[in-house]
Amino acid sequence: MDVTTLAEMTGNISTVGYGLAAIGPGIGLGILIGKTIEGMARQPEVAGQLRATMFIGVAFVEVLALLGLVTGFIFS
Repeated sequence: MDVTTLAEMTGNISTVGYGLAAIGPGIGLGILIGKTIEGMARQPEVAGQLRATMFIGVAFVEVLALLGLVTGFIFS
C-alpha cells in the first residue's frame, strides 16, 4: 500500500466514523422507545410520567448522534 492509497482513504474514514457513531444512538432510541411503550401498556396510569422521562432520554441519546457528527467535522 503506497502513500497515495492512504491519502485517498482518509476522505472516507470520517464518513464511516459517523456511520458507526449513528448506530449506537439508533439502537439506544429503539430500546428506549420500545421499553417506554411496554411500560405504558403494562401501567397506563403512569403513561404521562413515562412519556416525559422518555423525551428527556431521547434528548440525551440524540446529543450522542450530534456529537458524532460534530466530531467528524472537527477531525476532517
